[in-house]
Amino acid sequence: MCGRYASTKNPALLAAEFDAVDGTDGDAPGPDYNVAPTKSVPAVVERHPRDDDGNPDPETTERSVRVMRWGLVPHWAKDLSGAAKMINARAESVLEKPAYRDSAAKRRCLVPADGWYEWQPGEGRKQPYFINPGDGSSLAMAGIWSVWWQQVGDERKPIITCAVLTTDAIGEMKQVHHRMPLVLPRDRWAAWLDPDNTDPKDLLVPDRDLVDALELRPVSMRVNSIKNNDPSLMDAVDLEPDQAPEPTLFELS
Repeated sequence: MCGRYASTKNPALLAAEFDAVDGTDGDAPGPDYNVAPTKSVPAVVERHPRDDDGNPDPETTERSVRVMRWGLVPHWAKDLSGAAKMINARAESVLEKPAYRDSAAKRRCLVPADGWYEWQPGEGRKQPYFINPGDGSSLAMAGIWSVWWQQVGDERKPIITCAVLTTDAIGEMKQVHHRMPLVLPRDRWAAWLDPDNTDPKDLLVPDRDLVDALELRPVSMRVNSIKNNDPSLMDAVDLEPDQAPEPTLFELS
């Protein structure tokens, strides 16, 4: 699963990294070391540009960094109250579930992250870990988005929301939790963002090479509170002997 992550790069850096333009219009949130559900987050989309009459140009696409609210709200929802429960969508069923299938077919995005936090179950308390590439690059978490219209007086205001896809954990990630975000390698970005690709099922599996290269480190319990939000949340801490994860078969050989 993915219930917290870090996103600290500004829109200009993300635009350069994802071969996009900055479409945030100055509304992008600042560095966030403890992103929690319903917060505003940067996301990358690719759409056909529209003319002044709202007609899309089928011959061209534009990739841009946008601001979304984490916690998907389907367009048919009565209100925003269910958003916090819809921050994740299972990759195995995202093409069939009524709340997600339309977005999965037509409105996909990449959610950039420095890394994500996960909590390993244990006796007495859960130990948080931070999973990241280790080289300063961003993870591209597969996401879907939707537009929900809020009535404000006589006007309707669009609220763009998103969810992160999750899949079964693989490799060393299984030591911490049985689920993990679906992170996409660069060679899948274009196909995932392609607005004309309505059947992304072949992209809904984790890339073993990418996942095996990720670093996994224990971090402070301070991350448990969303009131804490500073770079030290991503720093490694020493584990007590009884907190250390079970060794892998590779380590035992």
